[in-house]
Amino acid sequence: MQFLKTLDSKFFHAEIPAKPMGKYAHFITIRITESYPLFQTDGELNKAKVRAGIAHKEPISRLAMFKRKQSTPERLTGRELLRNYQIGDWEKCDYNVDFSKTTPDCILYGFAIGDSGSEKSKVVVDTAYSITPFDDSHLNFTLNAPFENGTMSRNGEVTSRINSQDHILPQTFFPSIVTLKDPTEAGFLYVFNNILRTRHYGAQTTRTGRVRNELIGVIFADGEIVSNLRWTQKIYDLMSDANQINPPDPLNEDDVKDAATQAITALMSEEYISHRDFIDDSFQQLLADVKSITSDENRLKAMLTQANIESSAYAQKHVLKSGEKAKKGKKASAATE
Repeated sequence: MQFLKTLDSKFFHAEIPAKPMGKYAHFITIRITESYPLFQTDGELNKAKVRAGIAHKEPISRLAMFKRKQSTPERLTGRELLRNYQIGDWEKCDYNVDFSKTTPDCILYGFAIGDSGSEKSKVVVDTAYSITPFDDSHLNFTLNAPFENGTMSRNGEVTSRINSQDHILPQTFFPSIVTLKDPTEAGFLYVFNNILRTRHYGAQTTRTGRVRNELIGVIFADGEIVSNLRWTQKIYDLMSDANQINPPDPLNEDDVKDAATQAITALMSEEYISHRDFIDDSFQQLLADVKSITSDENRLKAMLTQANIESSAYAQKHVLKSGEKAKKGKKASAATE
């Protein structure tokens, strides 16, 4: 079943292969904070000290958005859709507790259930870094938990329920490349749709963490491409040379997208792999094609159903059988002891 009119079928497999076949789809994404999210570990915002740019060699500290902070919300978005339209073994799946092992989520994003089996993720996400330095991208807030009357005291006693927490500022930009290995067309659309739909990242996602994903291109290649860090450093060079980084003022989104497009184009010209880039006008045509599918309930359900058929077929051939063999092997070894 073909869904896209703007892409050649040569970019996709007819079915999910059992072994790496050297086809890669790279989603070129800029994650833009629109509230005060928290990307933290052990109570502190994640950050890394790195070189500012490729040409600008001075070291700076940058906010870091670890890979699980990106992939987990996106796969949960896909799982929510599967449950909503009751596609696949949605009733059996309980994230990080009991995976069905057959849904597009399990097969594309991977799972590990101890001795019950595992599947390596075909969606590759690496740590993303803020363009601007850490000091210009966060703010410390004082938090409190008042009593029922809205005050911090009751019966003459003042509560100690007060704390402070660093939050990431709105309009902080995290360039991020999401890679899908050996895609089928339905699998490509499944991951694409998850990126477009996901709106909350980081801790306390019910109250803050609003993030918008702005895609600027898709690159098909026969290998992996440039890292998030190097792309971010190239963007920093271009914007710094154009005097577009003026802290504490936030970056202009149009300037960021222009610099990001120039940066990825320049970096891809230095690559040693075969690639086909959909950026600018060609990407806008692809994006319109994708939106015509994801915004139409019937076409969306057809895409999700096809993705589930492919993942279930893959699971029957390569996941469930291998799990049964492993169990039989353990029983045999236990019987001989």
